[in-house]
Amino acid sequence: MKVKTLSQYAAAPVETLNEVIDDCEEVVIARDDKDPVVILPLGEYESMKETLYLLRDPQYAQELMESIKQLESGRGQVRDLLQ
Repeated sequence: MKVKTLSQYAAAPVETLNEVIDDCEEVVIARDDKDPVVILPLGEYESMKETLYLLRDPQYAQELMESIKQLESGRGQVRDLLQ
């Protein structure tokens, strides 16, 4: 994770945004006497929100964790995606 001051970001906002996308890494903008702000690719943000949504349901979270264990132990199955 990269950290930049607000002044660094203000001096080169487009370059910072390009870094976020090109490096697939978030950038934290530190601000004087205020909470920092994180810039991350939209796809990463959407993925995080979806994961949090799925893990809110304890039963679904348990099923998801079991599925991950199956995949990691080589017991996964390859299937075609539904169109």
